[in-house]
Amino acid sequence: MTKDSVALWGGRFSGEPADALAELSRSTHFDWRLASVDIAGSKAHARALAKAGLLRDDELSAMIDALEVLKCDVTSGVFVPSPDDEDVHTALERGLLERAGSQLGGKLRAGRSRNDQIAMEILLYLRIEARRIASLLLDVVQAILYQAKQAGYAIMPGRTHLQHAQPVLVAHHLMAHAWPLVRSIERLQDWDKRAGISPYGSGALAGNTLGLEPQFVAKELGFVDSANNSIDATASRDVVAEFACVIGIAATSLSRLCEEIVVWNTKEFDYVTLDDAYSTGSSIMPQKKNPDVAELGRGKTGRVVGAAVSILMMLKGLPLAYNRDLQEDKEPIFDQIDTLDVLLPAIAGMVTTMVVHYERMQELAPQGFSLATDIAEWLVKHGTPFREAHEIAGACVRVCEQRGCELSELSDNDFSAIDARLTSSVREVLTIEGSVRARDGKGGTAPHQVDNQRRLLEQQSSLLRKWATQEVAVL
Repeated sequence: MTKDSVALWGGRFSGEPADALAELSRSTHFDWRLASVDIAGSKAHARALAKAGLLRDDELSAMIDALEVLKCDVTSGVFVPSPDDEDVHTALERGLLERAGSQLGGKLRAGRSRNDQIAMEILLYLRIEARRIASLLLDVVQAILYQAKQAGYAIMPGRTHLQHAQPVLVAHHLMAHAWPLVRSIERLQDWDKRAGISPYGSGALAGNTLGLEPQFVAKELGFVDSANNSIDATASRDVVAEFACVIGIAATSLSRLCEEIVVWNTKEFDYVTLDDAYSTGSSIMPQKKNPDVAELGRGKTGRVVGAAVSILMMLKGLPLAYNRDLQEDKEPIFDQIDTLDVLLPAIAGMVTTMVVHYERMQELAPQGFSLATDIAEWLVKHGTPFREAHEIAGACVRVCEQRGCELSELSDNDFSAIDARLTSSVREVLTIEGSVRARDGKGGTAPHQVDNQRRLLEQQSSLLRKWATQEVAVL
């Protein structure tokens, strides 16, 4: 360390740390993004010191002014970490001492530890980021809603096991990708209840002896309350891990959407054409137009899920209380946020601009014997036990496979030859329009149910947008 460097520890040490240890300990290359929440915490802590009678009014005013100058210098890039700064806290203490002087600036450290500082800062940072990520996820939901509206009552093949299953509205299928994203945003909203408990005031692990009020600092920083157990507050990162897992779940849902678009974009499916702005070509094959956004979406979501696993593995063997291992919670979760920052706008743009081929979907919808279930259920409505109805409908499929035709191409005589209960009235359900209309329960693919679903999705999205745009704290 240079003579101008600042350390937050060292009085009992007779020498400097080895270069290898200093390099291993350094974290400013990734934790500098916490500078704004660190300074906000310092302002709240200064006010708590004044409330406890440990800073005079004039000292508090001078301290807040110095911290405000430091904040502006950090924002503008005038003040940055030096190679000798161990972490964001060390760097900012150096910056404060330069602006407030060592006598006043040196008073700020009383009653707090890097342990409760960083525990608070990561929660405050993630509470802010959760809302921003939620807004980006809602942009994808909005893109899906746009395409669902464009689709109207167009019909496509619904699939299970990637095989033709039953006809569904295109809008119904699209919105099936939106609801998991909405649930992930709701998970972030629920997660915020636990993230709203401030660890500040816990000190290294046992609390403080200076009469500082943790609840006062919590309120100053936009938290709902302060922690009930100081050891838990400094040593636990389960709320951070929960955030990482929620983001991992959201990423998994995004990956499934991307995978479908990759498949839909193939010549064999030909369900969509992607906009040139969200596709790339080949360096050797002139004809290629590749779904790069969707493919990168699948790939990058893997690292997002991996980050959640990384944090859980780091936590699983730690004794109480604080351990330096906890430093390793930040890079994975920062990488999650940075990855979604670039990925979500690209996915939203890809979905919004893709052209959906409704005629192709309509053409394929009745194929693959997708109306077989309708025959079985028609028989049930006319008094046939489902076990028998299932066998009869299966026999219809077998005949069609032998002849190379679809169910609707069987004649009245064909149906009656298969089973006398198959009267000509069975043709009522042998249209894809009739099939989707018949799925009339809540959550079904009938047109008016899909209209209701779309309105509900819009309402849910609007409510979540309000939460996502709420300010957590004034930094």
